[in-house]
Amino acid sequence: MESKKTTKKKTTKKKSKPEVKKAEGLGDVVETVLEKTGISKIAKFLLGEDCGCEERKEKLNKMFPRYKKPECLIESEYKWLKGWYSQPRGRMKSKEQQDILLIYNRVFKTRQAFTTCASCLRDLNDRMRLVFDTYTLQDEKK
Repeated sequence: MESKKTTKKKTTKKKSKPEVKKAEGLGDVVETVLEKTGISKIAKFLLGEDCGCEERKEKLNKMFPRYKKPECLIESEYKWLKGWYSQPRGRMKSKEQQDILLIYNRVFKTRQAFTTCASCLRDLNDRMRLVFDTYTLQDEKK
């Protein structure tokens, strides 16, 4: 007689990784460093639960944000970009670069200067294209 062996499959539970919150700014980075080094526990022990950490974090996040939200395009900028992106382009003339830089610097709150670096121009153009495409997608949904 043959005996049937039954084998039980072991079920292993995968350990879930804790969700990592992306830092909104410098305040979140400082908070993480203080927690990892144990300094936050010491501060709470010495200063109490309300040690001012939350206020510091919020203030630093506002002063030094990680991701700057772009400003909205104004109508004239949208029209210029619509004309710009309506044709395939291989080159950017200096006047076109000046025009797109004015829009780019206002929208992204930067001081990007005139450049002859092709990859820098490509990146700038790609970021502006993302902003422009956001508007065109919203127009198509209406």
